[in-house]
Amino acid sequence: MTAVPEWMRPPRLEGWYADDLDHLPEAPRHTELIDGALVFMMSPQRSWHARVVTALAVFLTEQAPGDIEVEREMTIRLDERNRPEPDLLVTTEPYDPDRTFYTPDQVLLVVEVVSPESAHRDRTVKLRKYAEAGIRNYWRVEEEEAAPVVHAYELDEPTRCYAPTGIHRRELRSSTPFPIQLDLHRLVPSRKG
Repeated sequence: MTAVPEWMRPPRLEGWYADDLDHLPEAPRHTELIDGALVFMMSPQRSWHARVVTALAVFLTEQAPGDIEVEREMTIRLDERNRPEPDLLVTTEPYDPDRTFYTPDQVLLVVEVVSPESAHRDRTVKLRKYAEAGIRNYWRVEEEEAAPVVHAYELDEPTRCYAPTGIHRRELRSSTPFPIQLDLHRLVPSRKG
């Protein structure tokens, strides 16, 4: 059995805190904190996932009003023990080159593109945690016959739960968090001519 590197040992008996992520230079990229436990993305990223995330970032940025930013792979400090890293987030905060995380009140939309490794967390754990933190909109992008399908949710504030607003297969039209129109088939274009 291989010894666990010293940096992977929690700094206290109760585990890791959200602010600890800023002091772990040895941790792999895309390390998240869920319920005080470090979660590492160790499987290779699939081309489908990378293309969908990149295309969504471009299309959302093109359609966003001037006071809204689209960020890729930035953590959200939900609370002291949770700091997940969504694939994309939409925020009202201006660009800050030194920023390492956002808080829920700064986030208008979270987008998770599901991969085999993250499927359970994206469909259940993060869905619940983002809603409980008060993030108003959540999109979960699934792969269906090589095409992206967006499961869209909006926060029901009194219950702090997400209500599904639609499953979008060919096109997504939304008025929240700003007017958005996406041709979902353009997210993974075919190069065949």
